[in-house]
Amino acid sequence: MAHSKYEYVKAFEREDKLLPNTWIVVRVDGKGFHKFTKEHQFTKPNDITALQLMNHAAAAVMKEIDDLTLAYGQSDEYSFLFKRNTDYYSRREVKLASVIGSLFTAHYVLAWSRFFPDKPLTKPPAFDARAVPYPSIENVRDYFAWRQADCHINNLYNTSFWALVLKGGLTENVAMKRLSKTVAKDKNELLFSEFGINYNDEPEMFKKGSTLVKELVRRVPENRSPRRAACRSSMPTPSTPSCATTARTMSSKKSRGRKRS
Repeated sequence: MAHSKYEYVKAFEREDKLLPNTWIVVRVDGKGFHKFTKEHQFTKPNDITALQLMNHAAAAVMKEIDDLTLAYGQSDEYSFLFKRNTDYYSRREVKLASVIGSLFTAHYVLAWSRFFPDKPLTKPPAFDARAVPYPSIENVRDYFAWRQADCHINNLYNTSFWALVLKGGLTENVAMKRLSKTVAKDKNELLFSEFGINYNDEPEMFKKGSTLVKELVRRVPENRSPRRAACRSSMPTPSTPSCATTARTMSSKKSRGRKRS
């Protein structure tokens, strides 16, 4: 950058490097996705094609950034874990959040027509992002357990809510009142007794979310290149052959709350 009398304005920039030797998690979250899903008529309570598109976008981000080792997604969010010693963008908080957020959004938009060929994108999707450092692997484990507990709580609520609306004929307001102050046992009983739905039989991806894991795979091509990072797929989705997508239980921890999308 050329020196000029205006360069002093750089002094106003805030130093935002995240602590060294910590695990960095960047979470992207859909902005205004309640309206977005309604605009594009997503299937309720879960649109499997939309979830596969989220997995595709996340896998594409994982492929572009070598320092990402794991990602977990559910509903309209995805969390990305950087390796502990990463120096990606000098660990600058704003850079990490903005790059992950913009890459994820770009791949989501780019792949939309492949997943929804008969449904044009009429409203632009947006994802916000935040970067948080965690000092220990136990903190990282608890973070992902927290997000998976959130997935379970929200999905059980949404499955019950939309069963009441779509199958029970209730209005959304009446369905919300019906579920008010209920616990997990009540919702499971409601689903089974009134709609014949055994929640345990719901797809694992709906109940537990999706996990992408980047693994080191030893390859021995003709030129004998060294070992390199690669991803494999255990649950292939359309145009997403790159990273393993699995639903896993990270913890048995439970918390209270709900989220309707």
